[in-house]
Amino acid sequence: MTKNGYLPKDQRKKILLLCDDIRVHSGVATVAREMVINTCHRYNWVNLAGAINHPEKGKKLDLSQDTNVNAGIEDSSITLYPTDGYGNPDLIRQLIKLEKPDALFIITDPRYFDWLFRMENEIRKEIPITYLNIWDDYPAPAYNKEFYQSCDALFGISKQTVNINEIVLDEYAVDKIIKYVPHGLNEKIFKPITETDSKYQDYIKFKNEVHGGKEIDFTLFFNSRNIRRKQIPDAMLAFRLFLDKLPKEKAKKCCFVLHTAPVDQNGTDLNAVADYLFDEYRENIIFSAGKLDPNQMSYLYNMADATILLSSNEGWGLALTESMLAGTPFIANVTGGMQDQMRFEDEDGEWIEFDKHFPSNNQGTYKKCGVWALPCFPGSLSIQGSPATPYIWDDRCKATDATNHIMRLYEMTRKERKELGLKGREWATSEEAGLTSVQMSNRIIEGMDELFDTWEPRENFVILKDTDYDKHYKRTLKHALVY
Repeated sequence: MTKNGYLPKDQRKKILLLCDDIRVHSGVATVAREMVINTCHRYNWVNLAGAINHPEKGKKLDLSQDTNVNAGIEDSSITLYPTDGYGNPDLIRQLIKLEKPDALFIITDPRYFDWLFRMENEIRKEIPITYLNIWDDYPAPAYNKEFYQSCDALFGISKQTVNINEIVLDEYAVDKIIKYVPHGLNEKIFKPITETDSKYQDYIKFKNEVHGGKEIDFTLFFNSRNIRRKQIPDAMLAFRLFLDKLPKEKAKKCCFVLHTAPVDQNGTDLNAVADYLFDEYRENIIFSAGKLDPNQMSYLYNMADATILLSSNEGWGLALTESMLAGTPFIANVTGGMQDQMRFEDEDGEWIEFDKHFPSNNQGTYKKCGVWALPCFPGSLSIQGSPATPYIWDDRCKATDATNHIMRLYEMTRKERKELGLKGREWATSEEAGLTSVQMSNRIIEGMDELFDTWEPRENFVILKDTDYDKHYKRTLKHALVY
């Protein structure tokens, strides 16, 4: 089997990938893994595989054979160097000297790599730096400008992120390769399951186990980490308000399945929230906290009548992509990359674009979107911050808006809900959206090939007058506030 654009191993460029260990189950790792599998016919990959207290730190691992099976080729080259955290300058210097990569590729929050950007003057003399930017909201982070300036290519996971790249870089944007690369997933795993599917009986067994053998008429589903910005208690409140609108005998046949840790120090104690909110309906709240394989995750989306994600900040929201590919409609807050997945359209029926004059649709400038998406527009304006992230909007939507959407879906027939979900899958796999692994990876290849064709090594140094320093490095960022 040969892939389009296939190159023999000895003719491929080698890319050093800095991100989570591609074997783990984080969102970053999931996307990186799909990217590696679907570009290994074009590039050789070395993963500096980060994790907290990594049990395999210091080892060198070869994942080529496993990748061959998944990628359908015979000569992939995938090397892992497990490490605690995301590395350090000495380790990067060693890997560059040892592996001799042709480019460095970063995925995750740039603040995890502040040490790396401080040494870009030595790295970019030898190889270019690419950053897959996941920044999720406005105001455009002027405090990240030096990070962005230190990259040769910036890929944005959302249309909003692409706009943020351009706003922050200002006049320096012309010297960068800036591309739209939305997250993509394997549509052969996340897919609608029908009675003709070979895994149908496994799915039914799994579904019955999750429901505890109870007769359930309607299932709401949440899948993400228990952290504050995911606003999980708001989703739980929305569900409780929905139950209150139903006769008790019907309410008891509705459940909310949450695939998340019930307790997380970065979030809250969801068991306590459930105990408070649901009293007589407590058994309607089901936590699925164990690790599941991708097929089992697809089962969860298939058994759901709707997925919900009310995050107040969200770079992308992989749960929405998974939901669409599985053929399940979703309820979501209008913020960050979740906007892309709703496909809001303008007066001409075109998928909306963002620029410095129209940076977000969070205020509902455009209401019409894909039928698979039920949007909740933020109802408050709040700015949050920390020493590392001095300012970012906190886009909170109303739980009651989500409640109304849940009721709207509940009042549909199962067939009608499924039709909405299948429209979502149809669009997600289209060329316009491009939310499959292969489509995402083709965008990566396009961007990286352009970088390799045009890149010139960074000059060794730049001589500046003292009076020019502020102008060169600390330029005041001008942008419109997003209300």
